[in-house]
Amino acid sequence: MEFFAWCVLAAGIGMGIGSFGTGIGQGLAIQKAVEGVARNPGASGKIMTIMLIGLAMIESLAIYVFVVAMIILFANPFTDTVVQLISK
Repeated sequence: MEFFAWCVLAAGIGMGIGSFGTGIGQGLAIQKAVEGVARNPGASGKIMTIMLIGLAMIESLAIYVFVVAMIILFANPFTDTVVQLISK
């Protein structure tokens, strides 16, 4: 059972670090976009479009972390091996 506890811990820590990193990245992107619009209001349409594309790319990193965490929890390839070793 220790293996599964480590899997849960790894998935939780991975999600925490991934969410923290993407949150910081999105905050910095929005900060710079607002500064750009404040300096040049005429370019707000282009800045908004580029910012939204960038935010989508940053958010995809969080989704990748979530997918890896779900693989660790539910589709771990080592689960059968560990269960066999534990049952011996």
